[in-house]
Amino acid sequence: MDKWGNLKEAKFFNPKDADDNIKSTDERVGSRRRSTVCIELSNKYLYRRAFSETKLLDVVDFDYKKNYSYHFITGGDVDSLSFLKTVLRQQNLDYLLFSTLCMAAEDVLQLDEWMKEGKIKKMDAYLGETFPSTYKIEYQMMQDMFDRHQCGRIAVFKNHSKIYAGYGEKFHFAIESSANINTNPRTENGCITIDEGLYQFYKDFFDGINSFE
Repeated sequence: MDKWGNLKEAKFFNPKDADDNIKSTDERVGSRRRSTVCIELSNKYLYRRAFSETKLLDVVDFDYKKNYSYHFITGGDVDSLSFLKTVLRQQNLDYLLFSTLCMAAEDVLQLDEWMKEGKIKKMDAYLGETFPSTYKIEYQMMQDMFDRHQCGRIAVFKNHSKIYAGYGEKFHFAIESSANINTNPRTENGCITIDEGLYQFYKDFFDGINSFE
């Protein structure tokens, strides 16, 4: 990186493998029992930096592998949909769920296009409680898209999470990011984990959401 903070070369690190076990951590902590569910993932890690969507797509110059997590720190025109594009470059999706507080109309059109092209077959959307009133046009577009494709459900609830989880012929995955589905110039973090257990973890949770609508 030069003195202006511009990325010169993408780098990655591959630490030693951790324990391969994946297990539930519903266990006592002192005299208290957990009231939330989490999972403990042990896998391999790779790290990437990108300061535009073009650079992000360039640095993902490899095939995603099972039991790997890919961690990103980004800036510029990178949003969570950018991370999803890296997955769609490698496989079409039989199913996708996504969760976001907000999203732009252009991004709804992008999802619609992927549905038309057969890149995404089934899809569920989980939106923040302010989405229908604050993003009225986008919400109407979303409803129209789901009606036309009959692809899944839209759920509205008190939501601030930014998640994708899905699967195709090659692998299951989950994307965790600080970014909503809208482009902004801020630094964002993202993690793509290729793991069926983590996909199912999020799928089970969001399946249990009762929508306000």
